[in-house]
Amino acid sequence: MSKPKKQVFSKIKAVKANARARVGTPPPERVIPDPKQKLAAKPKHKPTMADLIGSKGEEE
Repeated sequence: MSKPKKQVFSKIKAVKANARARVGTPPPERVIPDPKQKLAAKPKHKPTMADLIGSKGEEE
């Protein structure tokens, strides 16, 4: 059985651990919706009355 690897001290990890102990864990990241994807989901033009009447008959 080999010896466990010695942990190397990291200043960054120590500072972050200290901050978490004092302030608490940061809130989880919130995903902001991409405006380009939102625009791509919307049709460019409103459907015409003929399209609306024609599509109704296909559903039934």
